[in-house]
Amino acid sequence: MDLNLKDKTIIVSGIAGRLDEHLINMLAAEGAVPVIIDDEAGDLTINEIPISTGGKYLQIATTLSNPETSKAAIEKILEYTGGIYGLVNYACNDDAAASEVDRYEQFMASLHNNFISPFLLVQHALPALKISRGAIVNIISNAAKNKDGNYVHVAVNDGIKALTREWAVELLKYNIRVNAVLAGDRQNEEADNTVAFLLSEKSSHTTGQIINCS
Repeated sequence: MDLNLKDKTIIVSGIAGRLDEHLINMLAAEGAVPVIIDDEAGDLTINEIPISTGGKYLQIATTLSNPETSKAAIEKILEYTGGIYGLVNYACNDDAAASEVDRYEQFMASLHNNFISPFLLVQHALPALKISRGAIVNIISNAAKNKDGNYVHVAVNDGIKALTREWAVELLKYNIRVNAVLAGDRQNEEADNTVAFLLSEKSSHTTGQIINCS
């Protein structure tokens, strides 16, 4: 299916070295320019990485939960590609904080990594998304529902769902669509197909939706 993503820059964030090769290959096969932001310390150098289909993706490393480095990464991407059409946020990593209520440091780290990071990227990418009338897709790990007492996952999941709905309403006037996909794990091909569809103009009337693919 032609999703009309040719030459459109799509940022995929928050994967910290755990590349979802199926999603990246799918986007590249559609002619998009995938830009991977690894959530780890980096020097803001953009690297071009070949993929098995003969295409390539771009990769940049930064600390996504830091406002300054997050902004610098978006500026670097814009300098390199000239625009941003799509933003995919991976939220609520499976290795987030433990469940004990007294582990403040882990709780805050999880909130910063999985809630603050998507918020900052949307904030910094928004001017470019207004120009492209693009799309935002938040991928939420649903694996936490099977982990007893993991209130951190529940808090982050519900927070991202709320942001998705609020962003969808707020950004409707700019023709920016915002949706979320619940995925049981990172290698869920059905979730990847749904993400690609939601990024495309084929879903031009779909916004504010939480779609369960777990």
